[in-house]
Amino acid sequence: MRIVIKNGRLIDPASGTDDRLDVVLSGGRVEAIDRNIKGSAEDEVIDAEGSLVLPGLVDMHVHFREPGREDVETILGGSMVAAKSGFTSVCTMPNTTPVIDNQALVRFIIMEAAKGPINVFPSANITKGGKGEEISEMGELIKGGAVAFTDDGRPVMSSITMRRALEYSRMFGAPILSHAEDKSLADDGLMNEGLNSIRLGLKGIPREAEEVMIARDILLARLTKGKIHFCHVSSEGSVEIIRRGKNDKINVTCETAPHYFSLTDDEVEELMSMAKMNPPLRTESDRKGIIEGLRDGTIDVIATDHAPHSPNEKMQEIEYAPFGIIGLETSVPLIITELVRKNNFSYIQAFAKVTCNPAGILNLDRGVLKSGGHADVTIVNPERKIKVDEQFLISKCKNTPFTGRELYGSIEYTICNGKIVYRRG
Repeated sequence: MRIVIKNGRLIDPASGTDDRLDVVLSGGRVEAIDRNIKGSAEDEVIDAEGSLVLPGLVDMHVHFREPGREDVETILGGSMVAAKSGFTSVCTMPNTTPVIDNQALVRFIIMEAAKGPINVFPSANITKGGKGEEISEMGELIKGGAVAFTDDGRPVMSSITMRRALEYSRMFGAPILSHAEDKSLADDGLMNEGLNSIRLGLKGIPREAEEVMIARDILLARLTKGKIHFCHVSSEGSVEIIRRGKNDKINVTCETAPHYFSLTDDEVEELMSMAKMNPPLRTESDRKGIIEGLRDGTIDVIATDHAPHSPNEKMQEIEYAPFGIIGLETSVPLIITELVRKNNFSYIQAFAKVTCNPAGILNLDRGVLKSGGHADVTIVNPERKIKVDEQFLISKCKNTPFTGRELYGSIEYTICNGKIVYRRG
């Protein structure tokens, strides 16, 4: 059965298309994109009037916790949350229990993902055990289906180890996803180091903990000609260092998360552990710097860093609560509310960060909407409001700082490989 999407505003950042066009999906592929396509009685016709028709969204940074913490989230459960959130492709992080440092575990993730509604592409560890010492068997991991390498959750503190990782991964064209943090500078801090941390009496993490590691890894990428991608960039200083690296033609890309362009460390006093993430929320100046980095293209990607934690874990005092928040379900509403409506981003500008850009970095044939391409489509009503509450959140865990917020942007349909995997209502 064909799916015919009519009357929508088609936004394809890869081609620069922003036009009123109809789309036909058949056999897991895009059969046609044209004006005034007529459907037959056998077709499923979707009226997308008032909605954006986008390539299926791509989140290159999620934590689905399996194996090891299935009580918190599973690959299948996380995939269902992603589908409801408009994402048809995600890249899972390997800091599970055990970590994803061998081919069997990569294949396990792919096998479990096949039971779910969306495309799941696993990343694997840079180092064995995620200990930052011995390089993993990258060639075997690539053969098993890994698309990138990261010790996410832990920085690779050894410069020589990171150099070897960049050299080795270059052979396979796979990016190194860097969790840029100097642990000695971070020093077990709880929030951004600044006036708020002093006032609240909480140990701070200076932005320099992030920035010095970004500078180091850019220099190592220059040395090795390797492909470095920085996860969850949070400070305006980091943006400026990356901007200079790009100007010097170094192979560097980066992402930020919606909370870094939506919140500041002013929120910590009220939200406490719900505003605890790594890297931490920073200042208003940093928030504005992140937005400008997104605007001028220094920041390539918006990724959620979706990190479920159980209520028992997260609702502790901030000193004992784990870092991280969920982010899939609020990602599109925050993009539309904060970037498009408040900061005048075009839809092409904003949604390139969650379609073709992350797909390109991971070498995935996704994130585009073209004739003959994969039938991955996300339909969003940008004028419909959602409220972040228990009813809206289907994630097993509800650890979000956005509870109670009303935001613009409702996912109406998610279509993956030609199948409707989510429809509102």
